[in-house]
Amino acid sequence: MKAMNVTELARRLKVTPKELQDILPAVGIDIGRRAIKIDGRQAQRVMEMWPRLIAEYRAKQRQAQELQEQAVIGQQQRAPIEVPPRIRVRDFAEKLKLPLPKVIGELMKNGILSSMNQEIDFETAAIVGSELGFEIIEASKDQDAAGQHSQALAEILSAQTEGLQPRPPVVVVMGHVDHGKTKLLDAIRQTNVMAGESGGITQHIGAYQVRKKDRDITFIDTPGHEAFITMRSRGARVADIAILVVAADDSIQEQTKESIKIIHSAKLPMIVAINKIDKPDANLDRVKQDLSAIGLTPEDWGGQTITVPISAKVGTGIETLLDMVLLVADMEKERIQANPAMEAAGTIIDSHVDRASGPVATVLIQTGTLHAGEHVTVSGSYYGKIRAMKDYRGQLLEAAGPSVPVRVHGLKAAPSVGDVLQVTQHVDRKSKIKKYQLQEQMTYTNASQQSNEEEGAGKVKLDVIVKADVLGSLEAILDSLAKFEHPEVAVNVISKGLGSVTEAEGGASSNARILAFHVAPNQAAQRLAVEKQAKIEQYEVIYKLVENVRAALESLLKPEVLRQDLGRAKVLAIFRKDKDAMVVGGQVTKGKLVLQAKADVLRNDVVVLTGTIGQLQQNKIAVDRVEHGKECGIRFVGKPWLEVGDVLEVYEEEVKVKKLA
Repeated sequence: MKAMNVTELARRLKVTPKELQDILPAVGIDIGRRAIKIDGRQAQRVMEMWPRLIAEYRAKQRQAQELQEQAVIGQQQRAPIEVPPRIRVRDFAEKLKLPLPKVIGELMKNGILSSMNQEIDFETAAIVGSELGFEIIEASKDQDAAGQHSQALAEILSAQTEGLQPRPPVVVVMGHVDHGKTKLLDAIRQTNVMAGESGGITQHIGAYQVRKKDRDITFIDTPGHEAFITMRSRGARVADIAILVVAADDSIQEQTKESIKIIHSAKLPMIVAINKIDKPDANLDRVKQDLSAIGLTPEDWGGQTITVPISAKVGTGIETLLDMVLLVADMEKERIQANPAMEAAGTIIDSHVDRASGPVATVLIQTGTLHAGEHVTVSGSYYGKIRAMKDYRGQLLEAAGPSVPVRVHGLKAAPSVGDVLQVTQHVDRKSKIKKYQLQEQMTYTNASQQSNEEEGAGKVKLDVIVKADVLGSLEAILDSLAKFEHPEVAVNVISKGLGSVTEAEGGASSNARILAFHVAPNQAAQRLAVEKQAKIEQYEVIYKLVENVRAALESLLKPEVLRQDLGRAKVLAIFRKDKDAMVVGGQVTKGKLVLQAKADVLRNDVVVLTGTIGQLQQNKIAVDRVEHGKECGIRFVGKPWLEVGDVLEVYEEEVKVKKLA
């Protein structure tokens, strides 16, 4: 059957075109918001089913109205929820007794992209809570139980007044992708932990110690990509000094500016390491000029910012950089102190579940001394006894003092990055680890699946399974994937977890992309994936994983076709009929005719066929266009059905490839 104009269909059904385009998607018939025409058979089906369709639509409207009224009543009956001035997203979800993914989804609707461990302020919580049907009130400081744990370490550190001794400075290294952070750390350690950044970034926070002039320096390596602002912020909280790495051949970039903001917000003294000075296109003056433009005037230009030219690749300037770190540490010596005789307390830098050892966490001790065999709590919950401790080289330790990064074994679960670990003498073996802390280590959660289904309703979904080596990496990947928002496509995380790709995941679905970060599939999983024709993608660099997912999503987007009407011509005479074309005479009644433009043939205001303007002639001379009011000869390429009196509606179409924001 012939295609029908949407306006014509709406006229026959006695509704406006807008009403028709609202009703049809609601009852399962989606013709597109910008559709001008509808397939003839589909139009006929709509007309035949219209009484049932309109009844179904009105029933859905009534049901939605009733649900809205019930929600208002429920909101009036609920007790107010007390929320502190700042609260982590996962704690907020727990207070509301809602699935974490649902709360994160509501935040995303309001333009806030937060992971479960990020904090939101009271105003944000009040807005989101209200939209979820809750009354949110601000809790007083003495009622803020969650805040007590988050402030515990700060209170312990500020309470230290006696027995203070100098401790090694903790240095955080930040910078833009590819500016050489990891090579710098390799040069400092004089080891080759990674041959290079492979055009990418470090994947999870690690901590190392080096010795210079008989003094220890602790380095924290944080990711340098915009996907990890949260992890970078956590790294900055535990640091005393920041090294900002800037490439001499690339100068200041967006991630560089983000790192500077984090360093300033943490109130850390900064040293700028200008790397890659060995490259032919290195330009130190350009870097210093760009630094000055953002308020970081170098010392040799009359400012206060310490800059050290280095080449991590060949080792130039590394000794000078370490000397500068010790110099700044001496200037900040009153702040870089701790009491090693206290019970230990520190911050979780990294955590994961090891197949052989179970939950493993890296802790940066910030005060006191941690001993093997001691019992510990994490954010107020009892987490077990320290069975063993290892330094960054894997050597067993019996004790770890202030500023020492140590990997601990024996915990009941892998804590979250940024949590506070403390030694306790009061062991409450009945104390339970909160549900969300255990759920983070589960491979699959029904809550996340339900949220994905709700958020992705009506969208084309890209099913993915995400496996990573450590919790920090998994969280960073999921945060990055959650930022891909589009009304037509969505990432559907059907499974997530730590460790190798399992047999169940390898055979999950031929449609699912298995994203394996720093982990490999076992043999059974690899075999099943081949049988199911599922793709296991292994990555060493997170931003490549994220960019590949972006490309896959964009490939699912249907191109947008933009129509531009050019003009109309009335058929005055038929000169010749060919098999797939006609030569006619006509007059331009509106706008203009353009060679090779498309043309709808209107007969009694109904489109009967579509073709192309193959040739145009005026006074037997070939032309590219004919203006309004002129007569011309037209070769219409298409089915030879034209009749005298038909109207050619001429237009151009531009196909626009869609991109994700």
